Amino acid sequence: AINQWMESDTDARMQRTADRPLPAGKIPHGSAFVLGWILNMAGLGVLFAQTNGTAAFFALMTIVTYLAWYTPAKRWSRWSTEIGAVAGAFPPLIGWAAAEGGVTALGWILFGILFFWQIPHFMAIAWTYRKDYAEVSFPMLPVRDAEGGKVAAWSLVATVILVGLCSLPAYLGLSSRYYLGVTIVLGLWFLIRAIAFTRSPGRDRTARSLFIASILWLPLQLGALVTDRILFY
Repeated sequence: AINQWMESDTDARMQRTADRPLPAGKIPHGSAFVLGWILNMAGLGVLFAQTNGTAAFFALMTIVTYLAWYTPAKRWSRWSTEIGAVAGAFPPLIGWAAAEGGVTALGWILFGILFFWQIPHFMAIAWTYRKDYAEVSFPMLPVRDAEGGKVAAWSLVATVILVGLCSLPAYLGLSSRYYLGVTIVLGLWFLIRAIAFTRSPGRDRTARSLFIASILWLPLQLGALVTDRILFY
């Protein structure tokens, strides 16, 4: 809510966001601002009171990183996507700290998985809507890289790192060989989509395929880890 309050001017100028509640006039700006901060503060209070300070701290870092770093960086930094990925990777740490009182190795692996997953996921989105982002002068990589080669290469590198991170639980004894087998199959499928994105002809089409693959891959991969921990660990 606060992010959209901060970006209502640019949202109004982009086709993909023009129908959001604030630019479309469905919700008053003041109401969004007040409600957003009430929810932020209430959420932090509930986490602190019902779980622990560590979980509340990671939630606070999510808010600060997203609103004070990522949202402004979209207007001036080429690295805004990566900054946003930090904010987007905090939620597993919130849950892990709430459950265990702190964060162990597998919790940090989940942080890494969520961070690197967001790179191909968002690069595919940003390439598809690059004209929208160019319209509001957001200097992100898909706007600056007209041919898309760097966008696709960075997506592929991040996907390779992602698959490696997903394999770590098995090598650290935190999951079984069954999980590793599923990870290899899912990883190859995701990598094939990322490799296809690197080919110049039909990049718009392969961007959408990569985006859809990223949406399907994440719950399958994390679901495999949860199922393995329940059945075999």
